Amino acid sequence: MDRRIQGIPASPGIVVGYVHLLRWEVPDVRHRIIPDECVKDELEKLQAAIARAKERLHHLRTRVEATAGAEEAAIFDVQLSILDDRELQRGVEDLIRQNLGAEKAFDLVMLEWRTRFARHAAPMLRERVGDLTDVHIRVLSLLLGLPDHDPVDLPPGANAILVTHDLTPSLTVQLDRKSIVAIATDAGTRTAHVAILARSLGLPAVVGLRTATAELKGGERVVLDGSTGMLAINPTDEEIERYHERQREEETAEAALADLAALEAITLDGVRVTLRANVDIPEEAEAAARSGAEGVGLMRTEFLVVGRANMPDEDEQYRAYRRVVEAFAGMPVVIRTFDIGGDKLPVGGFPTEPNPFLGWRAIRMCLDQPEMFKVQLRALLRAAVHGDLRIMLPLIITLDEVLAARKLLEEAAVELKERGVEYRADVPLGVMIETPAAAVASDTLTRDVDFFSIGTNDLVQYTLAVDRGAANLAPRFTPLHPAVLRLIKRTVEVAELGDIEVAVCGEMASQPLMAFALLGLGVRQMSVAPRSVPLVKRIVRSVTAAHAKLAASAALRALTAEQARHELARRLADVIGDAPYLYDGLPGDG
Repeated sequence: MDRRIQGIPASPGIVVGYVHLLRWEVPDVRHRIIPDECVKDELEKLQAAIARAKERLHHLRTRVEATAGAEEAAIFDVQLSILDDRELQRGVEDLIRQNLGAEKAFDLVMLEWRTRFARHAAPMLRERVGDLTDVHIRVLSLLLGLPDHDPVDLPPGANAILVTHDLTPSLTVQLDRKSIVAIATDAGTRTAHVAILARSLGLPAVVGLRTATAELKGGERVVLDGSTGMLAINPTDEEIERYHERQREEETAEAALADLAALEAITLDGVRVTLRANVDIPEEAEAAARSGAEGVGLMRTEFLVVGRANMPDEDEQYRAYRRVVEAFAGMPVVIRTFDIGGDKLPVGGFPTEPNPFLGWRAIRMCLDQPEMFKVQLRALLRAAVHGDLRIMLPLIITLDEVLAARKLLEEAAVELKERGVEYRADVPLGVMIETPAAAVASDTLTRDVDFFSIGTNDLVQYTLAVDRGAANLAPRFTPLHPAVLRLIKRTVEVAELGDIEVAVCGEMASQPLMAFALLGLGVRQMSVAPRSVPLVKRIVRSVTAAHAKLAASAALRALTAEQARHELARRLADVIGDAPYLYDGLPGDG
């Protein structure tokens, strides 16, 4: 029998491959004293290692630019500038001249720099700690004669399952889908950034494994099941064949669902539901359009910022937004303004905070940085010329924030007019409802916004006081908690009274059982991961809105999330049958 590690399903699919274990961490360095006559050799050894590290970074930058684009490749410019820093090099050289081995000298100086930067008053310098750590690891590995390769540098066709503690921005941009077929991490939850990224890339993934990097040595043959969250180690050929059979069943089910792409999402009693797609990067837009999605309900714009050393200019943003708008040819495309913070941090210019999800993030940061925010708003107004673009503000708590954003939007339009640049002024402005405060006080917003979009990832997190990125809290992250369902119900009712549209764009809508609940709560617009569109469409077309309403009413009366889940699953099974994946997630998504 194969040995198994159970984690959290993050991105669907069953893959058989070989473990590529990535322990991207600072190696231990022993204290080594050198005689005077070896000082010159140690200095040369240091320079050779730095030169080799720069060579590898240039190679890596070129490769990432070719596969992911110039913006993503720019993350390595900061690391190259660190290696060129003469003050840092002089510090290491001084210790070598005091008879300390090159590797320990470099280790001590880098530890000092990382500590100094972490405590620095300037946010941009504090954010350099991650880059310093990458440089620390890379140069020390060379000095110690450890394997000289990039962390995820693998030959095409390696059939590798990347197993690591967590994915940092500098690791993420290196992922090559020709060699890496799946991702497994110790950290993370279903709604963590790495899970959302894996779904966007179409890579099967399991997160929250906790002990995978400790239990594996690398090279083992494993089966990763992204639909159940299981990693099976060294399975027998017979067991692998059983996994392959399940994989074929899932592929057959997905092929059948794909036939739904051209059909409308209408319930058996004639209620129409609009299904749109969530898009993380512009490259996904074309595939999302083919999924049968009726536009984009959430385009995340953090891809333009996370992991970069500089903010994108207006033209770069305009090109990215225009690409998505044009891919959907006149259908609505809702683009969320920068939701930076929490687990989505840029390289520079952002403070280190003890509680970043409760800190300076999203609309708060944008309103406090009006010139930066207006660059994005101008790009959005320009892209709106090419289709039905709509702007959405994240983490809105109070009407004051909406009014301040509207004022900046008006200023952005005036600036474009003065420059003689074509733009559209009548762009709808909506807000995300993702805190209890916004849901409870949503009636204070209806007169000044054009639509609501309920962001269930954060709404669950803030309502239940559960960090959605903490693997050990994953069982407590329960979207069917009575408090969450009641907040969603209130938001829908307020939107109806205010005669504005309301959608759900969080990961909750991508899960079939929860989509059934949302339908029953009165939600008529949902935005889901592209590959979830056909399955959610199947749910909608298989039930009546009246039946869903009865099920949701029972869930609202439940005393616990588990009771609510049971009520919904029982009623959905009455009309769809007993297909477990419909209740736990896709062969799917999440």
